[in-house]
Amino acid sequence: MQSSSRLLLRPVLSASRRRRLATATAGHAHESHAPAAEPKRPIAAIPLGNIEAQWAILSPDEKTSVAEQLEELQKRDWKLLSGDEKKAAYYVAFGPHGARAPIHEKGDGFRIALSTAGLCGLAVVLFYAIRHVSPPPPKTMSKEWQEAMNERAIEQKMNPITGISSEGYKGKGFVTSK
Repeated sequence: MQSSSRLLLRPVLSASRRRRLATATAGHAHESHAPAAEPKRPIAAIPLGNIEAQWAILSPDEKTSVAEQLEELQKRDWKLLSGDEKKAAYYVAFGPHGARAPIHEKGDGFRIALSTAGLCGLAVVLFYAIRHVSPPPPKTMSKEWQEAMNERAIEQKMNPITGISSEGYKGKGFVTSK
């Protein structure tokens, strides 16, 4: 009886939770758009010629202003835009900044290649050091022992249909050593 009442109340509870989350989120969104303590001052138009050189030293507000300025320019006919305006629009949209910034600096390729070669060399040295310290393989891995296993399997007629004691068998049997 009690479980059925929970099932009936579940949609009501989830709807009230959604309403609380929506109003709480809306309150935060409204507060985040409100100016903090200082009013926004208008930023002078930044010349778009050679924006690539200026971009790194611009403040975030100036970068936003340039992006808005270019957005307004792009609403016009593209044939009327100057070459600098087109270059600036392309650079702001697709330039090597923000998420498109290069991951590695100049000269990092040599350092990465050298580190990779060093790690491969260390792996080879470690491999041979472990092989040098490890015990020899067991006597059952010798070629003579495995040939004796083949003879014993033929004596016992092991796997007479498709195996070593079948007619016309051409495999190696148990021999895996060289």
